[in-house]
Amino acid sequence: MKLTKSAGLRGELSIPGDKSISHRAVMFGSLAKGTTHISNFLSGADCLSTIDCFRKMGVLIEQNGTNVTVHGNGLHGLKAPSETLDVGNSGTTTRLISGILAGQDFETVLSGDASLNKRPMGRIIKPLEQMGAKITSVNGNGCAPLKIEGTKLNATHYDSPVASAQVKSCVLLAGLYADGKTSVTEPALSRNHTELMLRSFGVKVESHDTTATITPPEEMIATDIVVPGDISSATFFIVAGLITPNSCIRLKNVGINPTRDGILRVCKDMGADVTLENVIDNGGEPTADIVVKTSKLKGTVIGGEVIPTLIDEIPVIALLAAFAEGETVIKDAAELKVKESDRIALTVDNLVKMGVDATATDDGMIIKGGNPLHGASINCKYDHRIAMTFSIAGINAEGETVIEDSECVDVSYPTFYEQLNSLQ
Repeated sequence: MKLTKSAGLRGELSIPGDKSISHRAVMFGSLAKGTTHISNFLSGADCLSTIDCFRKMGVLIEQNGTNVTVHGNGLHGLKAPSETLDVGNSGTTTRLISGILAGQDFETVLSGDASLNKRPMGRIIKPLEQMGAKITSVNGNGCAPLKIEGTKLNATHYDSPVASAQVKSCVLLAGLYADGKTSVTEPALSRNHTELMLRSFGVKVESHDTTATITPPEEMIATDIVVPGDISSATFFIVAGLITPNSCIRLKNVGINPTRDGILRVCKDMGADVTLENVIDNGGEPTADIVVKTSKLKGTVIGGEVIPTLIDEIPVIALLAAFAEGETVIKDAAELKVKESDRIALTVDNLVKMGVDATATDDGMIIKGGNPLHGASINCKYDHRIAMTFSIAGINAEGETVIEDSECVDVSYPTFYEQLNSLQ
């Protein structure tokens, strides 16, 4: 994809459905009794991997664009797949489904693409083994492929060393099959979509401070899910609207769950012109229209408890910092090193390539804003969020920017370039 400087972005967009919520809706619908209708489903490659895995375990799932119908098999109705479950590039699919598979009465193998099979799975293997699960890294390196021999699970309390919704969700989903209450305590509260959605499927989940506790149900009951627009995807256009001259963008019906809205807090700290309109509370998953206008920004410090609420947005927040006056420090974000790529190194390397004064640290980066950007050839290492970040950089740089492996955006945002073009 080749990009050149934009004179301004104007218009309104409907952001595709939230990736985290789309994954969970298919998983929980598959385990529920009855039929679950999902609207505004994200048809990105990651979420399609989740559909594929559950189809291979005997669940009838119909998809018509952004509408998905899941005919649930019930909590104990999954069937042994006849082949390896292919999780593609999806860490969410891998870590969440592992919790479910640990409690089945059959054996499965999970494997993904080259990138996925390098990502750390020890963080879920440890708590699952604490519950009595039989789960092994086939290559002995703590990564997928994973072999999971389903068995009866023991209730546990797990103190997670990381604030990770994927780890927390894995343990809670294993808790559906445990012999009593299972709880997870995190160092800071990660996104809580699992807890909220399990409740809507009739499961008793209690939350207190940074601890979530699940009581295994007799059955899960199907419900209909309306997926809000994904704030992680919206963030690329929030940043684009703030840094591109002569811009005003309305992003419609975006999820603003308080465990995911860190980008809005950072924008406020940096003096950005961002307003929320048409705020609606949908049973704990509030939505709003987000209106952004070109802004004069100032540097800030981003760290601590806000990090889990914006971990996926940090690459594009780093770009935002490049257009702010003064220095921005991002810290406590070592988790970025084990995403689809080492996002700290890749973000900083590409920013520097475009003329930004950016330095990587052990747990984040330091960016001094104000340098003009120039075009460059960007290697994303097939990381969708890096590709989208530097596409926004490209429309704010002198000369031409080339995103070498731009098709990787299909993982989470297949219509990204189409929507970007519609604003110009």
